[in-house]
Amino acid sequence: MVILPGRAFKGSGMRVRRCAILYLEPRERVEFDLHGLLAGSSGAARIVEWIAHAPHLARPVAIDEAARDCLGCLSAEEWTTREALAAWPADVLDRLVEQGLAVADEGGATEHAARDVQGRDGHWWGPAALVHAAGRWSGEDAAAATEAAGLSTAVGLRERLGVPPPAALTRCDPADRIALARAEADGFDELLQRRATCRNFDSDRPLSQALLARMMERVFAAQAQWRMDDETVFLKKGAPSGGGLHPTEAYLILQQVEGLAAGLYHYHPVEHALEPLPGAGMAMRELALQAVAGQHWFADAPVLVVMAARFARCFWKYRQHPKAYRAVTMDAGHLSQTLYLAATDLGLGAFVTCAINEVDIERALGLDPLEEGVMAVCGFGWRAGEMRNAEFDPAGRVWPAAR
Repeated sequence: MVILPGRAFKGSGMRVRRCAILYLEPRERVEFDLHGLLAGSSGAARIVEWIAHAPHLARPVAIDEAARDCLGCLSAEEWTTREALAAWPADVLDRLVEQGLAVADEGGATEHAARDVQGRDGHWWGPAALVHAAGRWSGEDAAAATEAAGLSTAVGLRERLGVPPPAALTRCDPADRIALARAEADGFDELLQRRATCRNFDSDRPLSQALLARMMERVFAAQAQWRMDDETVFLKKGAPSGGGLHPTEAYLILQQVEGLAAGLYHYHPVEHALEPLPGAGMAMRELALQAVAGQHWFADAPVLVVMAARFARCFWKYRQHPKAYRAVTMDAGHLSQTLYLAATDLGLGAFVTCAINEVDIERALGLDPLEEGVMAVCGFGWRAGEMRNAEFDPAGRVWPAAR
């Protein structure tokens, strides 16, 4: 909606307030200054501009000092009348409402206002909301960027980034260490040693529906539940979750599973069932490659699982809590490790990555990032017989020739 200058606050009863979550960043940019250079300076003019960050907006907004000062006069909770803001030029207020940094109680940019209310009702802790919104990608090709930067190999990393921090930290004199006994390896130890990220999936070998069902049951299914009433239900799964809330939903990009059409699905953890979703308007291989930001070695997996956090489930208990988003992030980590071990036990390869295009995935699945945000993508399938892409297996448990 376009707001014409001088019109947003024409009504005498109009009120306005600042958006719920807002952070201002003084950002410095450097421009060439010919006049300064001729006057004897370095020729570099440093200009500070103010960038407004609000998680309900699609992108940060550059504002001038007048808009910055005006925002400082607005409350995020209490409505302010137009008369009380008479000292500010109407075009400054109009611009803030149009940009979504301020919200009017009638008229104005209704989409921004609705998103602001959504953010208020979501019980977000402000810094977490900003991190979640600012870290989302769209259309990125992480594989190509890494290759172009020369960072795709250990040699390239060392040459361009220098010496890394030590792999293990020493906090006392080695002579003072207390050695711990090493036990004889059992089956679980062998399983842990065979866990390795798969970067070589057999794209010609489909996964059986039975293996898919076993994997989903082990990793994402509810093993038990506790009910206080029909609306207050807590699930027990194979991985821990903050507050026992299990907010992470599993969305599947199926490419090659016997007896199932390629497409998008949602997994129901209580019914242990797949729920078909509308098509994404593109081939699954194309969507998979887009989802994992060009990491083609992961896009070959017959099954990719998008882990999306249903924030309302977590924030229902932990409202505006500074640790809630961290708990949601850990949730995805717990599930991915469980997925690795389950896949390894079944003889399958697995992966997890957070180098993903969240915006594109959300668009394909019809998710609202303030309500259900994509945290990571994992996947599994048969490992190829030949290592085309390097895998980290220094002990040679997966690829004996690498020993």
